[in-house]
Amino acid sequence: MRLMIVGSLQSHMTEAGKIAVKRGAKVQHAEDTEQALAALRAGNGADVIMVDVKQPIQKFIGQLEDERIAAPVVACGIDNDAKAAVAAIKAGAKEYVPLPPNAELIAAVLEAVTHEDVNMIAGDPVMKAVVAMADQIAPSDATVLITGESGTGKEVMSNYIHNKSKRKNEAFISLNCAAIPENLLESELFGHEKGAFTGAVGRRIGKFEEANGGTLLLDEISEMHPSLQAKLLRAIQERVIDRIGGNKPVPVDIRLIATSNRNLEESVRKGEFREDLYFRLNVINVALPALRNRPGDIPPLAQMFADKYSEQNSLPKKKISDAAMEKLKAYHWPGNVRELENTMHRTVLLSQKPEIEDTAIILSGQAETMAQAYADNKAAAIADTAAKTAPIEDKSQASEEDVEMANFVGKTVADVERELIISTLDHCLGNRTHAAKILGISIRTLRNKINQYTDEGVAVPGG
Repeated sequence: MRLMIVGSLQSHMTEAGKIAVKRGAKVQHAEDTEQALAALRAGNGADVIMVDVKQPIQKFIGQLEDERIAAPVVACGIDNDAKAAVAAIKAGAKEYVPLPPNAELIAAVLEAVTHEDVNMIAGDPVMKAVVAMADQIAPSDATVLITGESGTGKEVMSNYIHNKSKRKNEAFISLNCAAIPENLLESELFGHEKGAFTGAVGRRIGKFEEANGGTLLLDEISEMHPSLQAKLLRAIQERVIDRIGGNKPVPVDIRLIATSNRNLEESVRKGEFREDLYFRLNVINVALPALRNRPGDIPPLAQMFADKYSEQNSLPKKKISDAAMEKLKAYHWPGNVRELENTMHRTVLLSQKPEIEDTAIILSGQAETMAQAYADNKAAAIADTAAKTAPIEDKSQASEEDVEMANFVGKTVADVERELIISTLDHCLGNRTHAAKILGISIRTLRNKINQYTDEGVAVPGG
């Protein structure tokens, strides 16, 4: 993972960089945002950019967007300044890290914003066979096509193959072909020279050159327009690329991995994907099974995600109860591993008992019952406590948990829903996209709730 630190390298920023290096990151430094932008244009890419809040973060993020440089920005500031944190998040920063840095917090933030997790759980026989094949082909330079439904872990598998390859110490560069408009994708892939088109304010190195010596992942390659497929085919065959506006070919040395959630053979038959490109990509096909077809991996994956998000949210790690595990195993998981991960993130925030209970697991299509489930879980926890302890007559002698539970009695579902939404927004420093993802609701639903609470005079984090 590549980290760029932007700002004066005073002691706290230096310490953050040292922590990142210990966690396996490759760190580079830029004195200010202009120097950072120049480095990014030159192909010194970054998976995460940590920027001092004293730098013009909003302008910098705008420049990244204008030049289509996709790298998440994490703001850093001294003394956990709440106003600075909110301002940074509003400007577009993914997270805010207070300085001096905490090692575990740095690690959690870097993992959260990059989604860099190459743990490959493969206890189920179906998945074991897939991983065994990946282990065998990883040391080669053969092009790999990874196929499977959305959410099956194609990017995780790509990382896994790269880290098992002879290029593991070189760059791993990924590009989501579906996320970039057709007219901009060529520049992202091959780069451009200054003045090549409107907005080309300087030479920009493309992903092929950025990945030179390492691995290039073209995610969802089936979304690439046929006109660009021909140029990609030439780059794969001849190992040279042409920058837009350039006058000489540039040699590249990469290992190519492509992914698709579509049936590419069907796309070839329909004329949507070039047959010659398909054969060039499909040297090795790693087909990832849907989660429902590898049921033996559901328990360890669920527990791994529960532990991960308990740690990230400073909550005690809990074992998943038998009833909860049966509920997880009985579900069909249309969103595959990604859906399971989001479900367990939500679950650890809703769970009220020493073990994760089945009622804390809110599956897709049940988001509207979330507040009710939270209320039911809280009421059940109150009942459990009441059964085990004598009535508390003197609140001064009650534990914090007992007082919290007692104060909960009499609240409406709407009260609980508001409390849950406000708490989640506060946890996400007002980032609505993150909060909606954790809550399992659409950003539109969350926006409507925020507008309602604002009209009612409720203070909303980041509002």
